[in-house]
Amino acid sequence: MRFRRNLRVSPDTFDELVQRIADHHVFHNRSNCQQFPVEIQLAIALFRFGHDGNSTSVEAVVQWAGVSVGTVVKATCRVIIAFLSLHDTVICWPNEEEKEAAKDWVEAESCPSWRDGFCMVDGTLIPLFEKPGHHGEAYFDQKSNYSLNVQVSYFIFVLSFLY
Repeated sequence: MRFRRNLRVSPDTFDELVQRIADHHVFHNRSNCQQFPVEIQLAIALFRFGHDGNSTSVEAVVQWAGVSVGTVVKATCRVIIAFLSLHDTVICWPNEEEKEAAKDWVEAESCPSWRDGFCMVDGTLIPLFEKPGHHGEAYFDQKSNYSLNVQVSYFIFVLSFLY
């Protein structure tokens, strides 16, 4: 439970990420001063990526991980470099089966009218001064406020007549 809360991924996902980036040259050097293992560097970066506000400051990560400021900064940069090198092999448009699964999820989690839209991106919370009268609990957010979530969304509509 703590692992998932701190790094925002499951242990299996973490292991897969380590395997994908472990051989990247950014984690290897010819110095007498060895780098921290890839697992530690990835954990540091994921902790930073998965938090916001004061929790994402370098000092907060230093206290959490028990490493130096330089280690936090360098580990984060190395992980970003390694992930960016994977872009063309791991980022791709979904195939038809994946599109259908995304549509099913959108319909189940929102409403049938949005079924043919996917690729939504999260946005910004706009606080409300009080709980709305209609479905008020639906506006209660993770920060214990009532708010609206403004989203920048990119929808791909699959038109049935094209298939």
